[in-house]
Amino acid sequence: MANDHEMSMCELGRAIDAGRIDPVDLTAHFLERAKTHRLSGRIYARVMEDRAMAEAEAAAYRAKNGIRRGILDGVPVSWKDLFDTAGVATEAGSALLKDRIPTADAEVLKRASASGLVALGKTHMSELAFSGLGLNPVTATPPCVNNEDAVSGGSSSGAATSVAYGLAAGAIGSDTGGSVRIPAAWNDLVGFKTTSGRLPLDGVVPLVASFDTVGPICKTVEDAAELFAVLDGSPAPDLRGASLAGTRFLILDSVVFEGIRAEPLNGFERAVEALKSAGAQVERASLPCVEEAMALSAILFNTEAYAEWRDVIEAAPDLMFPPILDRFRAGRDFGGCDYVAAWKKLHRLRVDYLAQTAGFDAVILPTAPILAPDIARLLEDDDYYVSENLLALRNTRVGNLMGLPALTLPTGIPSTGLSVQTSPNTEAKLLRLGRAIEVALA
Repeated sequence: MANDHEMSMCELGRAIDAGRIDPVDLTAHFLERAKTHRLSGRIYARVMEDRAMAEAEAAAYRAKNGIRRGILDGVPVSWKDLFDTAGVATEAGSALLKDRIPTADAEVLKRASASGLVALGKTHMSELAFSGLGLNPVTATPPCVNNEDAVSGGSSSGAATSVAYGLAAGAIGSDTGGSVRIPAAWNDLVGFKTTSGRLPLDGVVPLVASFDTVGPICKTVEDAAELFAVLDGSPAPDLRGASLAGTRFLILDSVVFEGIRAEPLNGFERAVEALKSAGAQVERASLPCVEEAMALSAILFNTEAYAEWRDVIEAAPDLMFPPILDRFRAGRDFGGCDYVAAWKKLHRLRVDYLAQTAGFDAVILPTAPILAPDIARLLEDDDYYVSENLLALRNTRVGNLMGLPALTLPTGIPSTGLSVQTSPNTEAKLLRLGRAIEVALA
């Protein structure tokens, strides 16, 4: 069991199928790491040992009797602490929700359990999911796997680090403006943002329901594809023989490159060269519709977030981390007519975007223009916190604004990611492209 935590989810699943790994032993191994690892308290909000062992025992029975429910049956995963778990606290990283205990599982958790996945526990996150950094002095701040003095990215901070540090085989996070992709990129993982509305949000603590999505954080594209299939209730995309020969990619030549730091730029350029070497055609273009959509971010995200949480927040604002409180309260600065007008404009811009990118297999861009910022400086310098948080979320927000599925893959340069976006509800196509890119980058 010594190195099982280094294997991918699908490798573990195949080993279970072949009888080389017992799901009970595997789960006990991950639980032990989740409880005793020197960083476990900064990664897990709570471990669900009784549930995990019961699910593992059921998976072991199925494996022994040849009735496994799929390749991931018996594989342990973590859950971001905004997915409801029956009888176990779900607090979304906030003292405002302390001791909130749901009576039922979130719909996506029900689907995962029905497919045999083992739920290890709940991972720390940015408060109420409203930050791309993962800094949370209210509960805990998970560290970046490449720099323990830096944040891990948010808001699915503990989700990513549970995988990066070998405390879970895979993780389920959520993404409203980049919250799956940023921590995945900064921790050298695969992060998959699904199309808005594709996966159910029942039992998921909301931030901005119009943009909230559910998505996996894993070690490989194959893992992401299989985990997506479980959550979606659909057959897993066929990744066999995926190739970049004859594909066309568009580099989004726009605001996403403004102020980009050297390492993310180098990682992106390395990835582009790998795509070309694998037979892809790569072009660049500036899309004004993207710039116009980005200008709508504050009114769309902040207004709905504050409307969702206003009454809870204003009943006890002193319980919140001040920068998060300030970000929520920025939503009260906009009027209802402005909000409605912004949505009408965004719908038009989405049509323009799809028309202008229709001739390409995917649009590519650097996942984040910065590396993970220093924890101490974020806590000491309010201006630095605000600027780095906005930069962290800037590039990923394009996919949310345009309602697209998006995949981030490690570039080979630590804590940098390549983001790949396709048109809405083309997850299978995107994952197949992602597999071919993963091979090229390797």
